[in-house]
Formats: sequence, structure tokens, C-alpha cells
Amino acid sequence: MKITPQTLTIRKAHQHLLAGDFTACDLAQACLDNIDDNLNVFIEIFDDVLEQAKKADERIKNKQTTLLTGIPIAIKNNILIKGKRTTAGSKILENYYATYDATVIKKLKEAGAVFIGGTNLDEFAMGSSTENSAYGVTKNPYDGTRVAGGSSGGSAVAVAIGACLVALGTDTGGSTRQPASFCSIVGVKPTYGTVSRYGAVAMGSSLDQISPLGKTVDDSQIVFDCIHGEDKMDSTTLPDKMYEENQKKINLNRKKIIGVPRHFLERGIDDDVLKNFEESLKKFGKEGYQVKEIELPNLDYVLAVYYILMPAEVSTNLARFDGMRFGSLKEGKNLLEDYIKTRGQDFGKEVRRRIMLGTYVLSAGYHDAYYNKAVALRKIIKKDFKEAFQTVDAIITPTSPIPAFKIGEKSNDPLQMYLADIFTVSANVVGIPAISIPSGFTDREGKKLPLGLQIMASEMQENLLFQISREFLGENNY
Repeated sequence: MKITPQTLTIRKAHQHLLAGDFTACDLAQACLDNIDDNLNVFIEIFDDVLEQAKKADERIKNKQTTLLTGIPIAIKNNILIKGKRTTAGSKILENYYATYDATVIKKLKEAGAVFIGGTNLDEFAMGSSTENSAYGVTKNPYDGTRVAGGSSGGSAVAVAIGACLVALGTDTGGSTRQPASFCSIVGVKPTYGTVSRYGAVAMGSSLDQISPLGKTVDDSQIVFDCIHGEDKMDSTTLPDKMYEENQKKINLNRKKIIGVPRHFLERGIDDDVLKNFEESLKKFGKEGYQVKEIELPNLDYVLAVYYILMPAEVSTNLARFDGMRFGSLKEGKNLLEDYIKTRGQDFGKEVRRRIMLGTYVLSAGYHDAYYNKAVALRKIIKKDFKEAFQTVDAIITPTSPIPAFKIGEKSNDPLQMYLADIFTVSANVVGIPAISIPSGFTDREGKKLPLGLQIMASEMQENLLFQISREFLGENNY
């Protein structure tokens, strides 16, 4: 049979593999054939893809399968796969080969997944457009003159074009949800601590989460179910028992109350995005949901909080990349010049900007004025969300205030680029789960550009997000 990865779900592919309609090798080759070099999706396509697929075929033959056995998956190139090059989109790690598997990779290997390659990203995951990659910009599959979103742009495009069935990204402030929105796929940001960060190149340690991207909610949930869980290698992961007990409290059999923070939607939003959002609210109403206006009193400060906490953590995490401990070395006349040359030449402009911002807010005399105030305000914003979730089951906003923008349009205006994260950063600051699902399209210059809807829920309520998203999209409850 003819294989079209763009229309295959994990469950459909699994059924075909078990029935012998095609092999894992056939499926992997079909994904490889869909790779479009013009879009610049992968930093590296692995040379052992078909060897991995042959091993998956052996497992299928021996009836030792999971849902993910033989399923092609793309991995953001800041997640370690033993023996594979892991660049984090930076020249400073251009020749770094991972010496161990990230916990999520170990779990996917045990499930029998087939890794297609390492996808392109903004350098060290710093950006909202994948324009900051040292390996070139990834282009939007709906309009090659526009960005794919970021920082997981390569992973989102890989799913959208059928170069894999599902992908992994990382999400520090919207880095899976925003590219998912721009590419008309599903992106999930799990509760902080539900997925191990061991083996992911750190950006903001209190914000980062490894996150699934898929064409459907069900595909994303299957990957999440595989990779989540407690990990002794990551002390921030939540105990399995806590997660299981929390699931028992979720009532999936009643219609939910949806909260809308309208006070946060009054300015800075594209007209078509706002119109699409209002149409989405009507659709929820038709599905039997109660839509309720809510107040999140301190939400206006969340972007400022994020852009203090995140650079501070960037400054700390990237201190190790100095040419001595990690990364390439540019030799100077002395140790100080080694540092200056290495970090000055091999870190990109955006990375250097965030390191300087972070170092500034952590410095003597400014630590209390900026960093400590941001930490205090973070606690207040968390409290606001906790109180809101006592009256609503989920909170919805657009994923992005704008559709995919032109390549180069915001490159010289970092503030405008940062404002693109206005709706997504709150889930990372608060630590709650969030999902972006396709909600429609807008026309720009004769091209249809995707739009996305973001749904947020309380901690460890991923299953609630999956159900609400399925009902909105009309997906079958498998």
C-alpha cells in the first residue's frame, strides 16, 4: 500500500504494521522521502534510521511491540541521544557527540521508536522563530517566506510535512506550543516535573520541559504517556504516586467550565486571531461547555517576570560552555582571552544578549531589585492561577497574538519578538500543563496561515487537557 505519513496516526500505523500492510522500514523510508531540504528542518538526519527500523520489524515479528514500536520520531537537537551529534543549534557544540541517552530517549528506545534525526532550533532554545539557529532558519511549510515558530521550529515542521509521525521539543516559554500553532499541529507543555529533564541541554532549569508534538491529540498523548514519570536522575520530577493519586481526582464525565481572562486580551492581538478566538469560544458553548470570564490580577506582569527569571537561569546554565569544560575552544593569549574569544565568537547574538541580561539581574546591587522581586511575583501569579482553578476547569487564550510572521521581520526588534510569547510564558512560570491545538486559518498574501488555541489546566491535569482538546477538534476518544 502507498504510505502517506502526513495522514497516518500512531494507532493507524501500528495497526498496519501488525497487519503486515507495510514494514517499519517502509514507513521510515516514506518519512525520509518527505524531508524537504528547502525548509531546513533537520540539523542532522541519522545514518542508521533503516537499521533502527529493521530492529523494530524484528520486534513486530516476535510480537514484542508497544504502540510506538516502529514509529518514526524526530528529536529536537538539544536532547541527547548516545553517539549522536547534539548541537543545541549552536556553533559552540558543533562537534559534540552525546555520551549517554536522555531519560526520554531511553524510554522511547525501550518502546521501539525509530529516531529520524535531530531537528533545527533556536540556539540553546532561545527564540520564537528558529531564526537564531547557527544552522539557518527553518521555514514555515504553509509559506516559505515566514517563520515556523520557535524554538522547536524544526520539530513542528517535521511533523507537519510527514518527515516523522511525532516529535519531541522542549518548552521553556512556549517553544512547542507556538510552533505547533504556526504549523497547524498539536503541541503539549506538561506540568513541570512530570517529564524528566535529564539529558536535555538546560536553558532555564525552573521553566524547561521536554514536550511532545503530533498531528493529533491522541498521538501527543501516546508520547506523553511513554515519556512521563519519576526519574532518580532528575530530582525535580514528581513522584509517580502523587501523579496517580491526582488522576483519580479528575472527573472526565461532566462538562467543564472554561475560563477566559478577557482583561488580558484587550490589546496587541491581531484582528483575525481575536476573531478566531471568539469563534472557538462559541464552539465550546455548542459542545456544552460553560464559558466564564475570569480575573488573573497579576497576569500583566508575567512576561516581565519571565524575562528576568529566564535570562538569570540562562546566565548560570551557560557558564559551563567556556571551551574548557564544554564546547569548542578559541585560543587566546591567556585564559581570559580564551573565554572571551570562545564565548564571543561561538555564541550567537541572542544568546549573548540573554547571558548579559541574566548576569545583570543577578549582579550585586541589582539582585534584590530585579531577580528577588521576580521570584516573589512568580509566587503571587501562581496563587492567582490556583484561585482561578477553584472556579474553572481550564483557562483558554490564543496560543500566539499573531500568525506566523515574515522571516527577518522582527529580527532587529527583540522586544517585539519577546511579546510573541505573551500568552504562553504563564504556563511555564506557574508550572502548569498547557496544550496548543489547531483552531483555524487566516489568509495573508494569498496563503493560508494556521492559528492555534491554547488550553491550560491545573497541575498534573494533562488528561483533562487531552479530553477537552479532543472534544473541540472532534477527535474520537480512543
